[in-house]
Amino acid sequence: MKRMKIAELLQSDTPIENVLVKGWVRTRRDAKRFSFIEINDGSGLKNLQVVADSTLANYEEIQKILTGSAVAVAGSMVASQGSGQQWELQAETVTIIGQSPESYPLQKKRHSDEYLRTIAHLRPRTNKYGAAFRIRSKLSFAVHRFFNDRGFICLHSPILTGSDCEGAGELFRVTTFDLKQVPLAAGQVDFSRDFFGSEANLTVSGQLAAEMFALALGDVYTFGPTFRAENSNTRRHAAEFWMVEPEMAFCDLHGNMDLGEALVKHLVAYALKECRDDLDLFARFVEPNLLPTLENIATSDFVRLPYREAVDLLLQSEQRFEYEVAYGKDLQTEHERYLTEIVFQRPVIVYNYPKEIKPFYMRLNDDRQTVAAMDVLVPSIGELIGGSQREERLDVLEDRMDEMKMPKDRYWWYLDARRYGTAEHSGFGLGFERLLMLITGIANIRDVIPFPRTPSNIEF
Repeated sequence: MKRMKIAELLQSDTPIENVLVKGWVRTRRDAKRFSFIEINDGSGLKNLQVVADSTLANYEEIQKILTGSAVAVAGSMVASQGSGQQWELQAETVTIIGQSPESYPLQKKRHSDEYLRTIAHLRPRTNKYGAAFRIRSKLSFAVHRFFNDRGFICLHSPILTGSDCEGAGELFRVTTFDLKQVPLAAGQVDFSRDFFGSEANLTVSGQLAAEMFALALGDVYTFGPTFRAENSNTRRHAAEFWMVEPEMAFCDLHGNMDLGEALVKHLVAYALKECRDDLDLFARFVEPNLLPTLENIATSDFVRLPYREAVDLLLQSEQRFEYEVAYGKDLQTEHERYLTEIVFQRPVIVYNYPKEIKPFYMRLNDDRQTVAAMDVLVPSIGELIGGSQREERLDVLEDRMDEMKMPKDRYWWYLDARRYGTAEHSGFGLGFERLLMLITGIANIRDVIPFPRTPSNIEF
């Protein structure tokens, strides 16, 4: 007898005999001579209806099965006699693997997202979160496929680092010290006695490592978790999140923008093709305009707009914004969404930002006032990608680090890359959770990552 996934069974064109299915009970109801059991094994959105005849040896036990229980059912797939499904499983045996009590917290009703976050270990069993995390899995595969098909090399960049890529100081410190007896030297923490012999942190980005490998291997990418100790409780921020970060040698800002646009289009189109059943759920119950928005992104040419022109458009608009629009200030989400949803009604790539609002490693433009930075903005989300051409000129990079009072001795290896065979290169970071918010219409980042890490919350 062959064990099969429910999603595979429901796609069959013909009846199938002698199959074994294992899953969890969503509902059960009794008729005169049958018990109808809806089960789901997580492989797809649709449940499988099991028909258990009263002649089964353990029928009395079957009638006591409750929602949430794990079962194994052996039998044959036959044409359904009822409406709503093409196939049903005529049970020959029903084995209760794990009975669930009446106190099971996921009953047949809609639960709020806030409540489901308190039981994050169980929420994948709901339709919404099962669909969200199936999409997450498929898009993870699509990321690797996109870069593999283009000849990129996958880099596993370090999670522990002594560098602050963004220079903002929002780092989680890692130590083996007994916090009740921290060694001091001259009134300061003596990190020379710690595990690594110096201060260590969780990484905020794999970019700096990716740059080193791009300057040896050509085109590389890293895809992994990053961490920021930013005390923000907005729906767009989490302390732990995943980033897709390609880095390309011999590539300028325009090539960087080309790749960012191609990646977003590929991932959206992939979701529309490969995740349609799950997307339809979100279109029905979460975001009514989801599918037209995604189709528009997948088929539109992205607008390319210098930062100064973006600011002028916002200043000339009659829209009232909560945050001030001014040259020299970063764009806020409301500004980004206004550009993508109202002005252009498609994705926008804003580039050439003032150097004062961008990190040290971005290439200084000839005007000496702006850097070759770019942000890809999309409807509903705002910024999805942030990137730049990197500063490859050693003297200019050192001057920028001096301006920002950065310790060059800590980045000696990064500066070496400009000493030995320097070359133009560029890259970006795509926030994977923001991509999932875009593709599912889910409004809170806490609901597109399995176990969210946010201020004052590290449960599960």
